[in-house]
Amino acid sequence: MSILIIRHGETALNAARVVQPPSTPLNAQGQEQAELLATRLTQFKLGRIISSDYTRAHMTAVAVQQHQEVPVELEPLLRERNFGDIRGTPYSELTTDIFDPDFNPPNGESLGIFDARVSVAWAKMIRIAVNMTSHLALITHGLVCKSIVKHQLRQNTKLSEKELDFGNTSLTIVESDIPWKILRFACTDHLRNKKSLGTAV
Repeated sequence: MSILIIRHGETALNAARVVQPPSTPLNAQGQEQAELLATRLTQFKLGRIISSDYTRAHMTAVAVQQHQEVPVELEPLLRERNFGDIRGTPYSELTTDIFDPDFNPPNGESLGIFDARVSVAWAKMIRIAVNMTSHLALITHGLVCKSIVKHQLRQNTKLSEKELDFGNTSLTIVESDIPWKILRFACTDHLRNKKSLGTAV
């Protein structure tokens, strides 16, 4: 069985390049992306769908769930990195590189704390997956996907930062057994070449 690691669909603040708060919903394009993803995932029998509780991820998960026979479970450990007081700020107005490893956002998560949380989340998901007889879908966020691939799936640590790019509704498929081989990486073939602007967190 496999673990399907999925980034949420596009939001208006993704497209506008704004550091997002938890409550940002999918925009019209994001909803269409989620539907295309859901159609693609009908080829998989999902045993569980576990989603970040942020609105954009939950909406994506619900779209997937409507084509499956399992409920959506919300998991706070799968949340995007908390950028604290700078959430809601356009990238063009930022005075520092928020992705610098040494940057600590006021009232937010340092990179080290964030990666540690994702490590706990991944360990929990693995414990769930090893007891399943069908696939596990995780609906989460770009930086969470990146952290999992970079720090948990260690055979892929040689990927450059540019290569560690997860588009909206990108699908990464990982074997649920160690060494967690990646079967498909950040694939968006289901979007039918529809351009996504959702690079902002």
